Amino acid sequence: MLILIYFLFFSEGYGRIAQERIYRYNLKPFVEIRRFWMYREQVGLSAFFMNIFGNVIGFIPLGFILPVISRRWRSGFLIVLSGFSLSLCVETIQLVTRVGCFDVDDLILNTAGAAAGYMLFAVCDYLRRRHYGEKI
Repeated sequence: MLILIYFLFFSEGYGRIAQERIYRYNLKPFVEIRRFWMYREQVGLSAFFMNIFGNVIGFIPLGFILPVISRRWRSGFLIVLSGFSLSLCVETIQLVTRVGCFDVDDLILNTAGAAAGYMLFAVCDYLRRRHYGEKI
């Protein structure tokens, strides 16, 4: 969680510098995703990977850990909703503090990460129940 907070708000390598703080936002879905895909050779593999897969990977633990912590969070809908809500809070904080950019594509990728984490939990839970039964 601390690493995620660092990258989202403080990392100078990802545009979190205090020089010219202006409101930056993208409200059109898939614009940044498409741009990073089309210009992946120009922006570099690491920038492409961090933007596309970093947003997804960053929220996988949320989708996996919430159902482990509490039975109340064992609904895929609740996990996707919580992933979207947390991502919306992060993006709004980035917009208001002018650190980073409010990007609807990040909302999509982060929510997909939470959903992927829940799917990973569901598979692990199914395999656990199949092998050990309901007692564990």
